[in-house]
Amino acid sequence: MASFVTEVLAHSGRLEKEDLCTRISRLTQRVEEIKGEVCSMISKKYSEFLPSMQSAHDLVTQVDKLSDDIDLLKSRIESEVRRDLHVSTAEFTDLKQQLERDSVVLSLLRQLHEFSTAIEEYNCALAEKKYVTAAQRLEEAQICLKLLKSRKCFDLKILKSLSMELTIQKQNILYHLGEEWQKLIGWKFPPSKDISNLESCLQTELHLCTEQSQKEEKTPGPSISSVLLAFSLLGELHTKLKSFGQMLLKYILRPLASCPSLFAVIESQPNIIIIRFESVMTDLEHPSPSEVFAKIRLVLEVVQKQLLDLPLDADVENEKTSKIILAEMLGDMIWEDLSECLIKNCLVYSIPTNSSKLQQYEEIIQSTEEFENALKEMSFLKGNTTDLLKYARNINSHFANKKCQDVIVAARNLMTSEIHNTVKITPASKISVPDLPSPAEDDKLQVQKVSTTQYNEVMNLEPENTLDQHSFSLPTCRISESVKKLMELAYQTLLEATTSSDQWENLQKLPQLAAIHHNNCMYIAHHLLTLGHQFRLRLAPILCDGTTTFVDLVPGFRRLGTECFLAQMRAQKGELLERLSSARNFSNMDDEDNYSAASKAVRQVLHQLKRLGIVWQDVLPVNIYCKAMGTLLSTTISEIIGRITALEDISTEDGDRLYSLCKTVMDEGPQVFAPLSEENKNKKYQEEVPVYVPKWMPFKELMIMLQASLQEIGDRWADGKGPLAAAFSSSEVKALIRALFQNTERRAAALAKIK
Repeated sequence: MASFVTEVLAHSGRLEKEDLCTRISRLTQRVEEIKGEVCSMISKKYSEFLPSMQSAHDLVTQVDKLSDDIDLLKSRIESEVRRDLHVSTAEFTDLKQQLERDSVVLSLLRQLHEFSTAIEEYNCALAEKKYVTAAQRLEEAQICLKLLKSRKCFDLKILKSLSMELTIQKQNILYHLGEEWQKLIGWKFPPSKDISNLESCLQTELHLCTEQSQKEEKTPGPSISSVLLAFSLLGELHTKLKSFGQMLLKYILRPLASCPSLFAVIESQPNIIIIRFESVMTDLEHPSPSEVFAKIRLVLEVVQKQLLDLPLDADVENEKTSKIILAEMLGDMIWEDLSECLIKNCLVYSIPTNSSKLQQYEEIIQSTEEFENALKEMSFLKGNTTDLLKYARNINSHFANKKCQDVIVAARNLMTSEIHNTVKITPASKISVPDLPSPAEDDKLQVQKVSTTQYNEVMNLEPENTLDQHSFSLPTCRISESVKKLMELAYQTLLEATTSSDQWENLQKLPQLAAIHHNNCMYIAHHLLTLGHQFRLRLAPILCDGTTTFVDLVPGFRRLGTECFLAQMRAQKGELLERLSSARNFSNMDDEDNYSAASKAVRQVLHQLKRLGIVWQDVLPVNIYCKAMGTLLSTTISEIIGRITALEDISTEDGDRLYSLCKTVMDEGPQVFAPLSEENKNKKYQEEVPVYVPKWMPFKELMIMLQASLQEIGDRWADGKGPLAAAFSSSEVKALIRALFQNTERRAAALAKIK
């Protein structure tokens, strides 16, 4: 049958409009007929489920042929429109629009064909257990359906049938993949699935099918990697791995972390790897952290090798699978719960109860670091230090908290014990505690100096009548045994607290801890102001006379917090001045080495201030934060001003470079004021820098002088009433003028005005 286009273009001359309209009408009628046949075929296949393979192929052939005819006719019409535009633009435009509508209908029919082809290829791949190919074809069908839905002119009933078909097929492949997953990864549980007792744990097993065993089978099933990749293409990999991770954590990892007698055993069989438990006799109530880390590491190594470190199909290019790291995905899902389990069931019980054992805890910190490094090598972890290692390193804080809890519990038990259980004390009775440490060498020297007299001869200053050795002792009596133990506990606690200086060293070295300690002391002092009054009416009558107010403790706590924070401020000030000492006194800035050293020193100082501002951010109260940062910034600026004003000669190039360095401080200095984590709320404090930095305005005046003329300097002095006079003394201004300008009559006149 001759094509429509061949008939239309039979004449080589001008295309007749009437003949063209007739041809296009016939073409449109044919498109509608084919559309009806295709819709009928789709309805029968996906709604009525009737076999129609041959008719579908015929329709595809007709659609392709009709599409070619439309393309040729459309091209010819466009050329005719350009040639005869001035004659019949409107008529040809209508004809072109009608053809475009027909083209849209044909594109929809082509999408339907692609959808049908994808579903057919999916069914074939699924039957052959080629799950990756099946998932890819299903994804292609999803894309076709999405394009069809974007065309509002399409039949909604057919779209509904196609959507239902796609949903059914997706659930079908997920069902098959789920069955394959159960064959590859199997669990064996006790009848009750109760992991609270040891017997149930010993009956729990995890079976992992190996890749090698599948290759050796006569009819090998799909590989683990293909199943995982198919899950990924379908968007279900995260869900499947999360479910596996939760079961691994609940039935394998958590029992290993909480039960010291359990050990993981890896059993290799021809087809599978089995992870199961064995129990050994132990007297330990809680497991050792190093042993727990070793057991968990063994299990994760097996899981990573057999399940998570498998090569995915290299011929599959997809955004969902291009950067898949299975171990990292599983680590993100279970690490938070696993680290919390390790802390609560293992590290908490490893905290020493005596300060003498703190040094031994370094081994646990080291084993924790090695455990995390091993997990990072296996890609289970990424990034910086995790909460587990932070907890282990913060041993001083945990030890102090645990010691306080133990002392409080012991003291409470003693105070609530029976009062009638008594012991006899005599003047010779002593508290059975270790000997107090001897004073420091400096104290010994001081005592010796005091005891040395200015006379050479020995003088006997002993009084004739001496006191009895038990004059200040308590007379013989009986007291409650609990009270005696309470005082022994107090002596032991104070002795241990005074002989351990690690915590105080940390407060002096770490600015964040110093700020927190300052806040802690102020918080305690704040509540001590009213604590006694709040409970005055509830106390015993003898304590209600106003003596129990705790107000006398307020100055001590405030002083403790203030002294610690001031010591930290002095340390920070020393570091800032030490960094500025490498600036070579800001002299001879025309020398590149000197300028580079000065610029580096200024950058280091600003970096230190910014880092300190971040450390204290949201920790210190805003007013304390601004005062502290203002004091440190003012110290820096004051040192720079002192160094520059001490220079005897400043060339033009030196002045320009000094101005550049000062401008860096002026521009970046306000950025160190960031007391709040919300960046937009810090602008207020950055605009109030002159309030917190006393040397800010003198610093600005110094920058102006470095770039000003003699006349401008004289104007800013204004007979001792200008802003320059408020910032510098007359001698300082004269020294700067002599350094900046050559000895001329103008300079002499300017100096004469500075009084």
